[in-house]
Amino acid sequence: MIAERINVLPDSQIQTTGINALKNALGVTGTLKFLEQFDNGGAGDYTQEKYIEEDTRPNKEEIMNMFR
Repeated sequence: MIAERINVLPDSQIQTTGINALKNALGVTGTLKFLEQFDNGGAGDYTQEKYIEEDTRPNKEEIMNMFR
């Protein structure tokens, strides 16, 4: 198998190894601060944004007009 030859690790092992590397390099507090940088803190209204995005999709008639 190709994955075995190039030593690809499973995602769970990559995550565990990465978290451990961060803890070793930054300590627990530093690791938490680092990971917080990638979290938007729940900003925005996902439900509202989801429906806004759906409303911008072309309907069947608009799609047919694109290909005429």
